[in-house]
Amino acid sequence: MTRSNAETLSLALLERVTGRVFTAAQKTNAQSVIDALTIYGERFGVLQPHRLVQFLAQIMHESAAFAYDREIWGPTPAQKRYEGRKDLGNVQKGDGSRYRGRGPIQVTGRANYRAFSKWAKSIDPAAPNFETSPDKITTDPWEGLSPLWYWQEGNPDGKSLNRLADSGDIENITRKINGGLNGYVDRLRYYDRLALAFLGYGVNEMPRFQKEAGLKDTSGTSGPLTRAALHKALLKLTRPHDLSENVSTAPVVEEVPVEVKVPVPVNKPVVPAQVEKEVRQKTNWITTIFSGTGFLGALGAWLAGVDPIKLLIIVGIVSTSGLGFLLLGEWIVRRVKAIQKAIEA
Repeated sequence: MTRSNAETLSLALLERVTGRVFTAAQKTNAQSVIDALTIYGERFGVLQPHRLVQFLAQIMHESAAFAYDREIWGPTPAQKRYEGRKDLGNVQKGDGSRYRGRGPIQVTGRANYRAFSKWAKSIDPAAPNFETSPDKITTDPWEGLSPLWYWQEGNPDGKSLNRLADSGDIENITRKINGGLNGYVDRLRYYDRLALAFLGYGVNEMPRFQKEAGLKDTSGTSGPLTRAALHKALLKLTRPHDLSENVSTAPVVEEVPVEVKVPVPVNKPVVPAQVEKEVRQKTNWITTIFSGTGFLGALGAWLAGVDPIKLLIIVGIVSTSGLGFLLLGEWIVRRVKAIQKAIEA
């Protein structure tokens, strides 16, 4: 971001985005962030307009437009669950309250206070030990630096969120900061208003921006295409040699289709059970008719005085044939079942 653009980051601009004059506490808290960005923003690459807008939109939501720089303690049911949270490093009695959220982005938990202390000492060896003195997070310059730490490495990925800002990925930035999408609509609202302000528009001039950006929808309602246009316009304010390889002008919010193999549930057998029933019935009928006819013929031959040896041979042939039909029917049924299982699998 150029020096002239950096100077546009002011209390007056943030008040316009919020839509009201700040209280004394808001002014103090917001100025801490402005001072930290002025001194350290270039170092961490956050002063590029498309990144700065994403950064500010998140912390303005998290701090309720700089109204709070520490978590109001109830304790609420959610706050009670801080106690004993090993993932937050809260291993001692009272850690839940002691390491409640502080700073514009709400640094929370003993482990995060310890990590921020280590990072702060890399900035200034004289930085406090926030694990032993947690309230010092809300003193300058650390109050303004704590969200920069989280943005750079304190988030779950341990990597700078600049890469997500470069692709305009508001959703995943929110997930890294919030753990979900709580307050997502409010974060989007701040993004829209901040982007318009940095682009030189009034915070309520979305229709004019949409028209000048060549969008078909100029109703003022912001969506993925409008945010893509805002992102693209903000990129033009960044010096070309400062643009990273991650920069993209794709829609700020977009769904990327991913091919996933999903097993298809088979509610009905591909080979109906009725087929099995019919095969059994028909083979039983054929066996019964053939065997019955054969035995009647053998009986007639015996009454006619046919030689007993020949009679036994006839009976044997008939019995073997009947058994053969039964076995054939059973084989067909088994094959049908095997085919059915193979198709369903």
